[in-house]
Amino acid sequence: MSSQLSVADLSFVVGEHTILRDVSFSIEPGQCVAIVGPNGAGKSTLFKAMLGLISPTQGGVTWEDKGIAKMRGRQRASVVGWLPQHGLIQEAIPVVALVKAARFRFSEGRRESLTAAMKALTVVGAGALANRSITTLSGGELQRVMMATLVAQDAQILLLDEPANHLDPSHQIGFYDLICKQWTGGRGVVVITHDINLLTQLAPTGREEELRIIGLKEGSVQFQTSLADPALGAQLGGLFDLPIATVTRGGRRYFLAGAQP
Repeated sequence: MSSQLSVADLSFVVGEHTILRDVSFSIEPGQCVAIVGPNGAGKSTLFKAMLGLISPTQGGVTWEDKGIAKMRGRQRASVVGWLPQHGLIQEAIPVVALVKAARFRFSEGRRESLTAAMKALTVVGAGALANRSITTLSGGELQRVMMATLVAQDAQILLLDEPANHLDPSHQIGFYDLICKQWTGGRGVVVITHDINLLTQLAPTGREEELRIIGLKEGSVQFQTSLADPALGAQLGGLFDLPIATVTRGGRRYFLAGAQP
């Protein structure tokens, strides 16, 4: 039996509005999938279905042939971890307490959970923030702490919804490099983004073929390919309805929106 999260023929309809239509793909630990598309493409709704938060009109999401929506909370937390696009934490709690809370699915003592939380913070380069209050963190610091909660949760598959949307360019690149280390280290990662140039930060040089790109528009999959595909620029152009040129610098390919190929 394959340990993979499978999205099969997934459709979601509200009234007369089709939000998702026949979406299918799978993700295993040690793989990375980037889902790109314009606003309103159905990306966040797809994540909600993958988390078992909504019931699809058709199709389903399974892990090892078990329906995600039918799993109990702790079992589901062992499979999928989620970093939402907009996370609001207003309580002035210590960083380490928040990361410890992500260990809820484990039956362990306080010392074990504290050790695991500190290890997770160290992995993401946020160990020095352990005793800070959540409310005092910058945007970049908070995102690293939220990633630490996912590391501490130790789920097989991580779902990241526009994880660098509100960060400055330096923090965006740093955070995407951190995501890259997660999937190359053995976790499965699915990233939603509309920033096409951050795609290049998701794969190490030489492993572009392993990064799968799914183009989603108006609820339907327009293409499934890899970062190494020479036609990716043209496919992204069709997805966003504008010309996109590609340039290569330092062994990485970048996409220039609005520029003629």
